[in-house]
Amino acid sequence: MNRDIKQTLAVWQGGLQFEARANSNIPVRIDGDSKNGVGPMEMILMGLAGCTGGDVIEILRKKRQTVSQFEVRVTGHRAEEHPRKYTDIEVVYTITGQNVDPAAVERAIELSENKYCSVSATLKGVATITSRYEIRETEPEVVLA
Repeated sequence: MNRDIKQTLAVWQGGLQFEARANSNIPVRIDGDSKNGVGPMEMILMGLAGCTGGDVIEILRKKRQTVSQFEVRVTGHRAEEHPRKYTDIEVVYTITGQNVDPAAVERAIELSENKYCSVSATLKGVATITSRYEIRETEPEVVLA
């Protein structure tokens, strides 16, 4: 199958719940009430976090940055009126490591947002996306002889 073609099948499980599978064939429970599964709008934010997060950590590794922990928090604000689409999305990257170069982080985020992350590119025409980052320094390991 062409990897540029994505397909999802969602099978109704009752109520507003579906079991969905995409090309990976990994089941995901989607629940329109967000009680017994991930809500559809939550999945969009999760997709953005995973997409940009994967880009940023890969770029930081290529730049030989010592990252021990990495988190991407995405917050979406929705319109009051239906269809209640996202209007504003904030992405916060928290990078923990030793001597992480802020310029490397800024460049990695910029490349993800403007070149690599297809989810970000898809959402840009719909919502205003802003981002910021925080670097947390870890202490070097002390080796006792």
